[in-house]
Amino acid sequence: MNIVPLPRRRTIGQVHVAKVTMAHGGGGKAMKDLIDDVFVSAFDNGLLAPLEDQARIDLASLAKHGDRLAFTTDSFVVDPLFFPGGDIGKLAVCGTVNDLAVGGARPLYLSCAAIIEEGVELSLLRRIAQSMAETAREAGVKIVTGDTKVVQKGACDKVFLTTTGIGVIRPQCAMSVDRCCAGDIVLVNGVLGDHGAAILGARGDMALDSPIESDCAPLNGLIDALLTAAPSTRTIRDATRGGIATVLNEFAHGSQVAIEIDETATPIRTEVKGFCEILGLDPLYLANEGKIVAIVPAAEADRALAAMRAHPYGHGAVAIGQIRSGLPGRVTMRTVFGGTRIVDMLVGEQLPRIC
Repeated sequence: MNIVPLPRRRTIGQVHVAKVTMAHGGGGKAMKDLIDDVFVSAFDNGLLAPLEDQARIDLASLAKHGDRLAFTTDSFVVDPLFFPGGDIGKLAVCGTVNDLAVGGARPLYLSCAAIIEEGVELSLLRRIAQSMAETAREAGVKIVTGDTKVVQKGACDKVFLTTTGIGVIRPQCAMSVDRCCAGDIVLVNGVLGDHGAAILGARGDMALDSPIESDCAPLNGLIDALLTAAPSTRTIRDATRGGIATVLNEFAHGSQVAIEIDETATPIRTEVKGFCEILGLDPLYLANEGKIVAIVPAAEADRALAAMRAHPYGHGAVAIGQIRSGLPGRVTMRTVFGGTRIVDMLVGEQLPRIC
């Protein structure tokens, strides 16, 4: 391993005004102070400290985890920025960590790019950055590089974030959307639809008083436990926009199989069901930010459920359905009335700006 000595620690700048101005995006001292005050102070680590135009990562630190790199990126534009159970910062870290983890990778490093509207309160930015730092620590990842841009008032809505992540895929891990087989079991790690319901409740434009909190959480630890218990797991996805209905359709089309789930086994809070009935929404399409859908062989399903239930983010794990040999690409649900309905791919979106 090549060890490069870190430069002498420099003085960290501070912002002495209450709101972001266009000068904070101009590339000079004001911009340096903004980056130092908001982001460097929150994300502080040895790879970030040199503040070069890139993070420099020794390949040996990656290779010890495996020989295949996982790489993902995502943008976050949630409205409102803070909601019950989370905020845009926590959402950004969890979303990118989970996108890596569902592919069998161990998330290691993130970047963060922020587009900031002129006039945003510095205190709001500090809260977002601190939330990102706390979530990264929980997930065991480091935010090692990034970028900021300031745009004129009205050119964006307060703050947009883009996070990119890299991780290393476990040896012998071969999960793919085309590996589902008849007889496999469909598992979820708990109640569904909480994030979408929490965001709509937080907006307040429906005049509803709801105690529902987002399920936003980093799931790499849970997925690690699942894959250890069920190494033949076929595929995993985090059920974000489009909910579990969209994920199940992706599985069914990717593997050309039929999937049947049971309404009585599908865990949805009574409050979320009531929320959806009032607004004419289908909870199967509501977004989640702390829920996965996993397809595992029947022989490993019990071990997988036990491992998930032993993890803090999987206490409510259940089997909700099975892969069938019916019409390829078709997802159906057995209803509480004993009938069957088709669960199709979502067309458009039920709720905008949820992640």
